[in-house]
Amino acid sequence: MDDDCDDDEDGYDEDDYEFDEADFNQHLADKFDDLDLPPGVEATVPWLQKIAPKVEPKEPPKSSNADENANKYKQFKQFDTIQNFSDHHFAKYLSNLSCECFQPARAWSKRVQHDWKLLEKDLPASIYVRVAEDRMDLLRAAIIGPKGTPYHDGLFFFDVHIPSSYPSGPPLVHYHSGGLRINPNLYNCGKVCLSLLGTWTGNGCERWNPAQSTLLQVLVSIQALILNEKPYYNEPGYEASANTPNGQRQALDYNDNTFLHSCRTMLYSLRRPPEHFADLVAGHFRVHGHTILAACKHYMEGNDVGSSNEPKLGVVKAKPPTRRTTFNTNLKTLYEDLLMEFNVKGADTRKFLVEKLKKNEPAERNMEGCRS
Repeated sequence: MDDDCDDDEDGYDEDDYEFDEADFNQHLADKFDDLDLPPGVEATVPWLQKIAPKVEPKEPPKSSNADENANKYKQFKQFDTIQNFSDHHFAKYLSNLSCECFQPARAWSKRVQHDWKLLEKDLPASIYVRVAEDRMDLLRAAIIGPKGTPYHDGLFFFDVHIPSSYPSGPPLVHYHSGGLRINPNLYNCGKVCLSLLGTWTGNGCERWNPAQSTLLQVLVSIQALILNEKPYYNEPGYEASANTPNGQRQALDYNDNTFLHSCRTMLYSLRRPPEHFADLVAGHFRVHGHTILAACKHYMEGNDVGSSNEPKLGVVKAKPPTRRTTFNTNLKTLYEDLLMEFNVKGADTRKFLVEKLKKNEPAERNMEGCRS
């Protein structure tokens, strides 16, 4: 989590753009007026510098690989096979399937391939999967946090092991927690607590059924049942307090803390993406970075986590309640880190960078006044 992300140079030299002629600047203005210039490019164009001379030149550079990342993201398949995993949680799992001399049973292989076909055909747009050809017992999934929840726009990774007893028994699932307890059902050690997996009690269709249950069902259940709107009530016994003032307050507090953990998860995924998912991570946050940053600002203004970040006409923004002082402080720090990381990935961060630089201008003027 402490690894630094090395920024690539944007490849532009300001000396190449030193033209002072007014007609040439107007020509540039006309040429680029209708284009959505990536972050960092504006600072290299003189006519843009004249519009905001104290702001734009200081804008951090965009990665030179931004366009390449965008193309890789567009080509990233929801389901695909890879040769193998080197960082999979179960890669060295003590199973007879990992022995070179072992040939998996034909029935096992047939069932696993059947589940692969279901994943390839029916995966929802918010779930991505990679399966290993050399180790058919290994699978990795990335699940996007649903809208309207404290997990929105986040990426959450799960490693799956299909034991030799499958489908008589359920698969084993490990969550890439980064040491964070982001949900009552997702432990910081990586344990996934779900009836379908046999890691929690359940009745009837909640439990694994060899004839009907599938890997697809497991992934969809994690997204729908665990990454939900109010995860506080996932804790056994807490659902009874759902209609009480204290229970509702506790649920809101839990959502606040969960969103902070979700932001931290974004950061460690950006800095150390799981193998075979680097293109998805870079592209996902390039596309959704603006929305995530807007949501951070929205929550720091006092709005509930998970609520829309689009301001409504005629509605006065809420003032941050006292209980959220610590939340705002922590989120402000995470917001700054995310802003820089998203900018490096080529996300649309210009609005937020300009706001940040404008806020810094008064302090810089005061320092200059003191020096003079």
